[in-house]
Amino acid sequence: MALRSFSYDVFLSFRGEDTRYGFTGNLYNVLRERGIHTFIDDEELQKGDEITTALEEAIEKSKIFIIVLSENYAYSSFCLNELTHILNFTKGKNDVLVLPVFYKVNPSYVRHHRGSFGEALANHEKKLNSNNMEKLETWKMALRQVSNISGHHLQHDGNKYEYKFIKEIVESVSSKFNRDHLDVPNVLVGLESPVRQVKSLLDVGRDDVVHMVGIHGLAGVGKTTLAVAVYNSIADHFEASCFLENVRETTNKKGLEDLQSAFLSKTAGEIKLTNWREGITIIKCKLKQKKVLLILDDVDEHKQLQAIIGSPDWFGRGSRVIITTRDEHLLALHNVKITYKVRELNEKHALQLLTHKAFELEKEVDPSYHDILNRAITYASGLPLALEVIGSNLLEKSIEEWESALDGYERIPDKKIYDILKVSYDALNEDEKNIFLDIACCFKAYKLEELQDILYAHYGHCMKYHIGVLVKKSLINIHGSWDYKVMRLHDLIEDMGKEIVRRESPTNPGKRSRLWSHEDINQVLQENKGTSKIEIICMNFSSFGEEVEWDGDAFKKMKNLKTLIIKSDCFSEGPKHLPNTLRVLEWWRCPSQDWPHNFNPKQLAICKLPDSSFTSLGLAPLFEKATHNLQWRLLPEDVLKLTSVVCSSVQSLTLKLSDELLPLFLSCFVNVIDLELSGSEFTVIPECIKECRFLSTLTLDRCDRLQEIRGIPPNLKTFSAMDSPALTSSSISMLLNQELHEAGDTDFSLPRVQIPQWFEHKNPGRPIRFWFRNDFPAIVACIAKSDFQGVFDYPDLSVFINGREHKHYGRTPVLEKPCTVLFHLLIEDDLDVSLLENEWNRAEIVCYGSWDECGIHVLKELSSMEDIRFTDPFRKEKFVVQRLRFGKKQRLARVKLLRHNL
Repeated sequence: MALRSFSYDVFLSFRGEDTRYGFTGNLYNVLRERGIHTFIDDEELQKGDEITTALEEAIEKSKIFIIVLSENYAYSSFCLNELTHILNFTKGKNDVLVLPVFYKVNPSYVRHHRGSFGEALANHEKKLNSNNMEKLETWKMALRQVSNISGHHLQHDGNKYEYKFIKEIVESVSSKFNRDHLDVPNVLVGLESPVRQVKSLLDVGRDDVVHMVGIHGLAGVGKTTLAVAVYNSIADHFEASCFLENVRETTNKKGLEDLQSAFLSKTAGEIKLTNWREGITIIKCKLKQKKVLLILDDVDEHKQLQAIIGSPDWFGRGSRVIITTRDEHLLALHNVKITYKVRELNEKHALQLLTHKAFELEKEVDPSYHDILNRAITYASGLPLALEVIGSNLLEKSIEEWESALDGYERIPDKKIYDILKVSYDALNEDEKNIFLDIACCFKAYKLEELQDILYAHYGHCMKYHIGVLVKKSLINIHGSWDYKVMRLHDLIEDMGKEIVRRESPTNPGKRSRLWSHEDINQVLQENKGTSKIEIICMNFSSFGEEVEWDGDAFKKMKNLKTLIIKSDCFSEGPKHLPNTLRVLEWWRCPSQDWPHNFNPKQLAICKLPDSSFTSLGLAPLFEKATHNLQWRLLPEDVLKLTSVVCSSVQSLTLKLSDELLPLFLSCFVNVIDLELSGSEFTVIPECIKECRFLSTLTLDRCDRLQEIRGIPPNLKTFSAMDSPALTSSSISMLLNQELHEAGDTDFSLPRVQIPQWFEHKNPGRPIRFWFRNDFPAIVACIAKSDFQGVFDYPDLSVFINGREHKHYGRTPVLEKPCTVLFHLLIEDDLDVSLLENEWNRAEIVCYGSWDECGIHVLKELSSMEDIRFTDPFRKEKFVVQRLRFGKKQRLARVKLLRHNL
């Protein structure tokens, strides 16, 4: 049976006088913004009593009918006729749906013809002659029928906000479709006209042809967003649909057959392909009679089009193909005659997008910002990606800060995208710049966990904060679920980062800080062109092709090489020299059996050698030399054959172990100081861990099966078990033991929202205040969070002493699930500037963000309790209004009442 073709996702039936310019108009706008193609009649079509031919056609081409039953709905004979026609048309059809909305009317009044509905029907009865009583009965039956259908009800007394009511309706409509809506930005700016034009070019109503439409334009101009919006609005018209995203990147990394497999799995079922030529044959065979919708996003080579959509006759009649590309020439090469060029945003839409990013959706823009916004729009040149980056970079900044930032844009010699984006890059500090370049050049699409390990070896714990900064500035994105997050960044931003590094030495890759392309790496290694400028080499291509012909000495001049990653089997000989500056070494299928004799990497932090030729004798010298930071992963099996002398020298380990292996490793590496066991599958930390008397840092994050901890090492200072939900209450209670935390400088992160009972002073959601004399007391702080709302959240805590802010410093974990963080409160700067000599000082502990509760415990043995008060020590007092500074910006709206001695 052929599928019925729909022109509209939704048909709105309503009384214009009641709701056209209010509720129904707002509902229509939200539906349209969500990409739901909605029919709404104009006032001309509602003249008279009978529905027009145009309305009948719209009804018969619609999938969902929203009937807005308002106070005066039944007074309109036109509305009653329209309702009757809709109900007659939808009767017995399984592919359509009627959704009543009772807008400030009681459904029982509609059903039993009471209130205004009864009055309206009585009024009609007076006007109709005896020959038309049958029509009156038809209207009454239609009202009874629609009132018995499950729908949405907004009560007259305003039981909820109207915008929330509209959101419920839109979500309900979206859920009725037989497909998942592709994710689109919360605010779609300037897309209404482009979506309409592309849909017109596609001519979805014609089922006798196969159309291919090309969308082209500047990188970052919104081609993908437009394609997604069009896809969401028309996908229900097809038997099968598929959105192939990032075609360029997928082809480079996985090949054409991976693209073909993804396409076939969405449209014809899972099919294993051996090569791309076979894929062409199967696509033509499986889809020749099927009406499909295909989006090919970010195409950059003709072979991609040839492998997926070689010819229109590969697909059934009525199929539609959309291609997005930066290169218009590819469309002509593939004989795609229907094209659409995405233009930059006009001034109105640019302003809307910029203000959304810079001031957030909920906030109204201060009129004093209008001139500076217009200036920013001029320099962004209507490019959506540039507007988003600029807006994020200037979020909540003052006019003076906007002026300063825009002065930087004016100094750029031209208005090209690279220059615009580089201003945001230039605003980063040195570590943030380096981390961004690392990700853009070498680590895009890496798992977040793996990336953090590598960056930690370079930058320490601060890299977590810097990643958060890059995310907030829209320079990178993190995608995925809790247990599998992947680093992403837009192609345009990635290209900008790579161009920065290329410009370090345009003609000589050996003088650049990072190498990632196989041509550059091959040239440097084979011609021994390495220099001390190179810091990272990342060779991420397993099928490199030709064998690397080198003499093994290429690394000799790379005296500052910190990371060497080789995922390739193109080496028949191992290196004769490796730099001692290495911190990350990952070499898959390394042909060496032992290390160069002079290799002594004292800062080596990560070593991965899967499928290598090393023996235990070859590995032993590295264990003996690198005693401080070495973390081993993916170890060859015979590492357990190392001598106890070698094992006892290792002070830092990163492993993933089972219940069987954990006791063995603990007994071997008894002198370990830093032990990272995140993601392991063991269920118990055995009591023998107490024998690791030097162990000060233990990390057990994402250990899903971990239930019990039977012992705590005597010198444990830092502990984390984030996202390890099975940990028992008794184990958590042991980790929150008062004596443990009073004995030393501890920093614990636990997977349960629980502030210990021994914390005497708690203040849910509000600052904790106390007064002290002389020295600031020794304090243990504890904060708890039950609701996590973002990728990163930092326990941002400050102490205000007599109105002056002092930041807490220490290890700052990245928190991703409900948790409790317990730590000793440390102040990062000199307190003397805030203290009053021989007087009471007022202290206030403030924890920023959405933390549920904060508590503190004073260490009595380290503090003079006579000099601490949690109630105001002053008898006579007056209130002085004084502004407090919070963070780096002054919040003029907040004032604090400070008590001072008369």
